[in-house]
Amino acid sequence: MNKDLQAEDIVLGEGKLISKGALIKTHYTGRLEDGTVFDSSALKGRPFQCVFGTGRVIKGWDLGLEGMRVGGKRKLFVPAHLAYGERQVGQHIAPNSNLLFEIELLEVLTRDE
Repeated sequence: MNKDLQAEDIVLGEGKLISKGALIKTHYTGRLEDGTVFDSSALKGRPFQCVFGTGRVIKGWDLGLEGMRVGGKRKLFVPAHLAYGERQVGQHIAPNSNLLFEIELLEVLTRDE
């Protein structure tokens, strides 16, 4: 089993570059390795917002979204140690689970705007 973070661009964005400390808006779908969807902002009908690069999300997101631009879509393979590690999260994410995400970067807001 590969223990490294893997990022694959599906669509290269041409908008604003993601930056540490920026408020980002994304649509994402999170899956387990068996394909089970454990979370999806698209299914909830509203984008997910967080501050990028400050440890507010799993480490795999902070590392895996680096270099993205608005309009981009990326697939991430996040090994357990960069996700939730040994913690059980909700009813679907067992301890030591590797996670798969498909993420679309919708917006990057920085203080200088």
